Amino acid sequence: MRLSGKTALVTGAARGLGRATATAFAKEGADLVLFDIAHDLDQVPYPLGSASQLAHTVELCRDLGASVLASPVDVRDAKAVDAAVDAAVARFGAIDVLVNNAGIAAPSGKAAHDIDEAEWNLMLDVDLSGAWRLIRVVGGRMVERGSGSIVNVASTAGLVGYRHFAAYVAAKHGLIGLTKAVALDYAPRKVRVNALCPGSVRDADHVEGRMLSEIARALDVPVNEHQDTFVQSQPMNALVEPEDIAAAALWLASDESRQVTGSVVTVDGGFTAR
Repeated sequence: MRLSGKTALVTGAARGLGRATATAFAKEGADLVLFDIAHDLDQVPYPLGSASQLAHTVELCRDLGASVLASPVDVRDAKAVDAAVDAAVARFGAIDVLVNNAGIAAPSGKAAHDIDEAEWNLMLDVDLSGAWRLIRVVGGRMVERGSGSIVNVASTAGLVGYRHFAAYVAAKHGLIGLTKAVALDYAPRKVRVNALCPGSVRDADHVEGRMLSEIARALDVPVNEHQDTFVQSQPMNALVEPEDIAAAALWLASDESRQVTGSVVTVDGGFTAR
């Protein structure tokens, strides 16, 4: 029970890595605050997490013994973020762990000069500025208390470039830079800030993941071939599982990593080692 007595806030919790992380934390004794936009966005060409998927994550976590507060929150909306965090603190007293997982992979699939300004701004607003908005309101409280752990879910796209994903790559590189800067800001107050970089994560049915298939779609890789295509680039000849990412997030959230801050933890089967 490595998170017993702690409260963790996970964004993008309706499905995918957010659900995997939330349930892993619940198994380890955490109470949970779960945020997700819970509706689609016109500019994103695939369905985002839904209200029913968020409710299912809540049910799974409660079945594991966690107390859960869930809210539909768009990380682009600073007022909504502030209000939802205030409600969470009123319910649980404090937030000990923040996992900035909310993110989008599209609009993508085009050369940098073909990206319009609205597409560029949307990607950075969700994937980079969204994390900063949560850090601004949650991190400040952690600093006042003198403890806390923040885990920013970046990507191997924060370490290397990907063709036709300029906005996504820029946002994830920025998230790693933000991680390192905030880690130095907060280190004197014992608040740790780290980045987690997943590689190609399998779209597992039990977490209703679809990120890898959407990346494949943007690259014009046939959906029925996309897993085999991505495996070919993996040194360990296997896709990463959602539970692999959740386990790394759990370690960063727990006291086992108490001397780890400003670090970039890569879970990619060796992809970026080349």
